[in-house]
Amino acid sequence: MKFTPFAIKTQEFNKSVRGYDKDEVRAFLEKLADEVEKINSENERLKKEFEYNSEQIKEYKKIEKNLQSTLLNAHESSTKAVESAKKQTALIMKEAELKANQIVDKAKNDADRIRESVLKLREEKSYLIARIKAMIETQSEVLNEQLREEYLDNNSKNKSSSKRKNKDDDIDIDDIVEKL
Repeated sequence: MKFTPFAIKTQEFNKSVRGYDKDEVRAFLEKLADEVEKINSENERLKKEFEYNSEQIKEYKKIEKNLQSTLLNAHESSTKAVESAKKQTALIMKEAELKANQIVDKAKNDADRIRESVLKLREEKSYLIARIKAMIETQSEVLNEQLREEYLDNNSKNKSSSKRKNKDDDIDIDDIVEKL
């Protein structure tokens, strides 16, 4: 049987000859009913508070679960991003190394070609100088021969002027080649 404040207040007892004082019993029951009413009110308030707190806890658990899920996703995403960045960095480094090696190889090849060109040019220079020297010597010999012939022809005319002319007309081939 559930006791309510109203049931306690309206409770009727059987009458007997030697029973309790009715007013005293009524006053006690009135006090008891008031106390039970307070307890019931407190109990209802606590139940409502408990239900509210239970709902709040459920909400907080949902939020916590969402936060954990979000945190886990963020951690996975950041881990993937870091791994991806590491892979990209490694790839970029490899590409840079390959390009650097290609540039170095090209520079070496260019240097070898330039060295070969310089050697060929030096050979060509030596060859051209030798040809020019030979041409100058040939021309010098021809000129000297012509001068000797003129000298011999003019020998009878003026000896002193021809001697001076002979000394001035000698060609220095080495001097000409040096100037080239």
